[in-house]
Amino acid sequence: MREKIEGYVEHIVYRNEENGYTVLNLSAGKDEITCVGSFQSVHEGEYLEAEGQYSTHATYGQQFKAEQYWIKIPQNGLALERYLGSGAVKGIGAALAARIVRRFGDDTLRIMEEEPERLAEIKGISDRKAREIGEQMIEKSQMQNAMIFLSQYGISLTLGIKIYNQYQDTLYRILRENPYKLAEDIQGVGFKIADEIAGRVGIRTDSEYRIRSGLYYTLSQASAQGHMYLPKEELLYRTSELLGVEREVLGKYLMDMAIDRKIIMKEENVYTSQSYFLELNTARMLQELNIVCENAEEGIEKRIAMIEAKDGITLDIMQRKAVAAAVRNGLMILTGGPGTGKTTTINTMIRYFESEDMDIFLAAPTGRAAKRMTEATGYEASTIHRLLELSGVVEESSANVRFERNEDNPLEADVIIIDEMSMVDIHLMHALLSAIVPGTRLILVGDMNQLPSVGPGSVLRDMIRAKAFPVVELTRIFRQASESDIVVNAHKIHAGQTVSLDNHSRDFFFLQRNDVRVIQKVILTLVSQKLPKYTDARPQDIQVLSPMRKGPLGVESLNEILQRYLNPPGPDKAERENGRGVFREGDKVMQIKNNYQLEWEIRGKHGIAAQRGMGVFNGDLGVITSINSFGELLTVEYEEGRFVDYTFKQLDELELAYATTIHKAQGSEYPAVVIPLLGGPKMLMTRNLLYTAVTRARKCVVLTGSADTFQAMIDNQTEENRYTTLSQRIGELARD
Repeated sequence: MREKIEGYVEHIVYRNEENGYTVLNLSAGKDEITCVGSFQSVHEGEYLEAEGQYSTHATYGQQFKAEQYWIKIPQNGLALERYLGSGAVKGIGAALAARIVRRFGDDTLRIMEEEPERLAEIKGISDRKAREIGEQMIEKSQMQNAMIFLSQYGISLTLGIKIYNQYQDTLYRILRENPYKLAEDIQGVGFKIADEIAGRVGIRTDSEYRIRSGLYYTLSQASAQGHMYLPKEELLYRTSELLGVEREVLGKYLMDMAIDRKIIMKEENVYTSQSYFLELNTARMLQELNIVCENAEEGIEKRIAMIEAKDGITLDIMQRKAVAAAVRNGLMILTGGPGTGKTTTINTMIRYFESEDMDIFLAAPTGRAAKRMTEATGYEASTIHRLLELSGVVEESSANVRFERNEDNPLEADVIIIDEMSMVDIHLMHALLSAIVPGTRLILVGDMNQLPSVGPGSVLRDMIRAKAFPVVELTRIFRQASESDIVVNAHKIHAGQTVSLDNHSRDFFFLQRNDVRVIQKVILTLVSQKLPKYTDARPQDIQVLSPMRKGPLGVESLNEILQRYLNPPGPDKAERENGRGVFREGDKVMQIKNNYQLEWEIRGKHGIAAQRGMGVFNGDLGVITSINSFGELLTVEYEEGRFVDYTFKQLDELELAYATTIHKAQGSEYPAVVIPLLGGPKMLMTRNLLYTAVTRARKCVVLTGSADTFQAMIDNQTEENRYTTLSQRIGELARD
């Protein structure tokens, strides 16, 4: 039941400056009430009226959760002195507050707002300080009025403060004329929130602002699905469905948006301007790197032979060709499936360039992939973000990331080798290329048959399709790799061949089960008992990979079951409920969106930060180490000992990760994976999804479910269709 309370802010116990979440003590007569909520603009000593409801916290007892609040201006002398002396107005302490109130009495606030120059009559206040105090009072009054105005339209306090900070006094005009501008300017406001506000304000459904915003939002959503553009007719159809407006009405606004340079229309395809120029500039920078390096042919072959002799290896013809191509060209691509010798080829390239005294940088898109690259080469590898020295963002979007390394401060390297290129989206590729000067060799390594990147674009495939750069594909499975049925069967899956499921294998098993409950029990037994012993790994290192999120064998259901048995509740484990379930200390979790503003730290002795950095990325896995209900913080330890503190309001960026989707496992490797397969949508149950899942395992793969589903996935060659034109842009530049 909603109630109203009022009183003085006695003490601010905790405040998160980023989102305004505050715990404060309110003195209401003889009672002291603990209030929690978003009180970004409230200070000690202010008189507060709040509306909300009481709740009982398991640890901290009764609290009042404020949903709205109003700062009441004190009227009598004693209340004014208390208010001003609390620090609510910068530059006024208790002693000065007493002198001001003695001088002006009950007229104090009017003087401060309307005639602040008169404050200079008081000893200790200069003309300049008097003006500053007046400006503060006006600012406080304006913000309070703005919060009251915005609350009429159902706008929360946290969002209201963002709107006020962005627009100041112009917010009234913007909200009444074009609330869709909020979606363009303010982080956290998407089209749907702006549309809700517009509905409350009374904006017509066929308003020009609404249609233009809806068209742009539809293109932005397509980008979130991996596309760089939408065909014009598909854009009109999707926007019509979104807005409930006839397609014929929408078309005329596209030309206006093109004239305003919000969009680019090319051959019946519609891009946001940013997406179009991302592809165009990426293609241009690739062409600038695509130069031939002068090297004597005989010298290359002779040096490769020396490396083979020294390292006790023998390269096959395609591996030798790849090393030679890396030496001869400013840009080259090395691709191939598991067990085809990519690591040996990379190591030979490194030895070659080392012998030339060249500076070599190694990187991969994720921390896991970089760690694996380091282990495989013995050469330090980093994430691409760390290589480029991530410094911050304008917004929480890969499109607005800032790196210290860029065209003005390029990487100082002779050779850069990037692994797991299938995971690199167009934004990260553009940032990487911006930091590389022509003459630096760039070697891109990846498996083009893996799933495409989570972010927009299809960079590796488009570069290969363009046929404008040197590409070497390794196809031969080497003897040692051929002893692994994981490797052999992965290649059979890719080729559409029949895979034997007779379980006469040491590392590839299929357990035929047709009942969902039985499959769930099998998964639990495998993860908790069988596979840790078989692979000499911890249960938390065994990864369950599902094609789906929903359903009894989807990620959400499996995580609930696995958490219950692998990390049950206990008196020594703090918990926190969120919209999707419960987080518990000891839980395995995954970051599910790129957040470039989250800070991490590597802690030394006594928990003191030894190193700090920014950025936690989609797919990063960690373990919850602590949950602080009073401070409303949850701490996760990620790989490399990186600790990240999440406020409770940020927990929608995390989910349990005992089971993950196959898409989320892209670029990762685990000692063993368990894959449930028992039917599913045809568009989802595809060959390259199965191929990606199987190749995530290092020591053991166990599939359980229906052999018919397994075979149907091998037979289903449908691939995710992404609207991209990087290969065309590369081709156009190559012809010029």
